[in-house]
Amino acid sequence: MSRLRSKQLHCDSILLVTTVVLVLIGLVMVFSSSGVYAMEKYNDAYYFLKRQVVWVFLGTVVMLLAREMDYRGLEKHTYYVMGITFLMLLAVMVPGLGKEVGGARRWLMLGGFTFQPSELAKFALILFIAKSLVKRSDQLKNFAYGYLPKLIILGFFFVPILYQPDFGTATIICFVTFTMLMIAGLRSKFLIYSILVVVPIFVFAIMNAEYRVRRIVAFLNPWEHESNSGFQVVQSFYAFGRGGIFGSGIGSSSQKLFYLPEAHTDFIFSVIGEELGFVGALIIISLFSILIWRGFIIAYHAKDSFGTHVAIGLTLLIGIQAFMNMGVTVGLLPTKGLTLPFVSMGGSSLVVLMFSIGVLLNISGKLIQN
Repeated sequence: MSRLRSKQLHCDSILLVTTVVLVLIGLVMVFSSSGVYAMEKYNDAYYFLKRQVVWVFLGTVVMLLAREMDYRGLEKHTYYVMGITFLMLLAVMVPGLGKEVGGARRWLMLGGFTFQPSELAKFALILFIAKSLVKRSDQLKNFAYGYLPKLIILGFFFVPILYQPDFGTATIICFVTFTMLMIAGLRSKFLIYSILVVVPIFVFAIMNAEYRVRRIVAFLNPWEHESNSGFQVVQSFYAFGRGGIFGSGIGSSSQKLFYLPEAHTDFIFSVIGEELGFVGALIIISLFSILIWRGFIIAYHAKDSFGTHVAIGLTLLIGIQAFMNMGVTVGLLPTKGLTLPFVSMGGSSLVVLMFSIGVLLNISGKLIQN
């Protein structure tokens, strides 16, 4: 009796729908938070929305490509991705290649668009940690052979990112790296040693830049510095306070009228809190919680160790960045210049994160033969 074979490829539909909802909310809120500013600066209220639509299209393309490819191919090309990313991090320092904005040189000019290599560095580092854990998971408890090489690679990415300067991304890659290693079985004493080394570096980086010191001081007491370094956070508080439970309505934010800097990027969650209220903010938090839940479910059910570690890393990346961004807007963390994943205006971040979602969807895919 002949057997009929059919192949059907499935993916985590909950993760996909959650991502799409976040992206759509992002488009609405980018326009709502940037329209007045765009009209004032570019005489086009749709300026930022049109650019974001382009990035969403590119992000959708790379997400679908990642969804269809075999994620195990990433393991083979990890070192190529790392090498290209590292060269791009160096290239932003080259005059004519890198673009400086607000005293930070983080972007490469690509035609009429800019790309931020540090966003790709997050993904590349996750691939490396995942690959190294697959190859040498049994050596993780050995400092010299299993742990130190990972710290060295982390340092190769950490230093140029911090030099740009991009303190927020430098913080995230450290959090993601150490958390991935802890989940994989890193010895507690190695983590303590690392903290004893990393914390002084962060303290030095903060004390060596006056604006970072001002941010820390403003974080500790924003109301005392309302007219200068605490201005953003205080205006964010006003936004949440005005929003109340149900919000003032989409498009009716007053804080975006040149009161709240970076309303369409770093502080878009504040505009959400004002226009959609506590309910809207809670919906955003719930969507990210669902995304994190599905990411760890995918990691748990992955077919191989590489897929598990990659899924853990990408889920941590999205979750940590999301809650750090939201934490800043409500005064729980100092300002760091991080976007809210899938929601904020920001092309490089959006494209890399949507590619990451594509990889998670790919890992979740199950090949069923009947």
